[in-house]
Amino acid sequence: MTDIKIPPDHPRAESLRIREKLIAYYSEGMVAVAGLMAHGRGETFDYLLGEKTTKSALKAINAAAVMLLTAKKPVISVNGNTAALVAEEIVKLAHVTNAKIEVNLFYRSLERELVIKKRLKKAGAHEVLGVGENALAKIPELSSERRRVDPNGILVADVVLVPLEDGDRTEALVKMGKKVVAIDLNPLSRTAQNATITIVDNVVRAMPRLVETVEKLKCQGKSELKEVLLNFDNRKNLTEIIALIKESLSELAEKGETLSFGESAI
Repeated sequence: MTDIKIPPDHPRAESLRIREKLIAYYSEGMVAVAGLMAHGRGETFDYLLGEKTTKSALKAINAAAVMLLTAKKPVISVNGNTAALVAEEIVKLAHVTNAKIEVNLFYRSLERELVIKKRLKKAGAHEVLGVGENALAKIPELSSERRRVDPNGILVADVVLVPLEDGDRTEALVKMGKKVVAIDLNPLSRTAQNATITIVDNVVRAMPRLVETVEKLKCQGKSELKEVLLNFDNRKNLTEIIALIKESLSELAEKGETLSFGESAI
């Protein structure tokens, strides 16, 4: 962390703490510069959602928990931002769903992979796939470094959880017949629009809730779990989220207020 002292009563205190955490892990080589920019973009949508987990997000979390519980070969894909922010939750989720953990990066380098692996191991992970030469398989139709996957992980997975994802890989994974659970604050992104289940929420809120929901549903019968997935409509859920954002903007416009996104970022 930096030496900046964040007053606990600052209206953006939690947001600033998260930013400082990302900056610290950027300095360690875990987070890419583009990851810092992507986080800022996501914060904009979080403001519009009231910086809270919405009812629509809770429905998606519930469906995602069931999808992971009923998967035969679930895999959690990890990039620099997710490793920095929710490493412990990733490990917990992998444990309760019997999922594998795999590093997958757009800005891939062995140094970054090893730093992320070290972070996940420190959080309690027993195995981390997709590092170095282990990522020797390729996803068809992709030309970026995200095409490289572990033959024992994402390549053979039936369900892939992709927090903070690039849309092209989500599309490619779906074309391969895999079910994709995405966590993305932007409901208009290609990731959100193409995923099987999209959790429109901040990853720091969504991951703990996802772990909690999986633990709660783990003892339920298969028929009850299947009913949850049958009743979930991702397209409808995204429409609800977009309507909520529209409503938020309309309320602000009616009040004559101006949005002060990131007023404390400088």
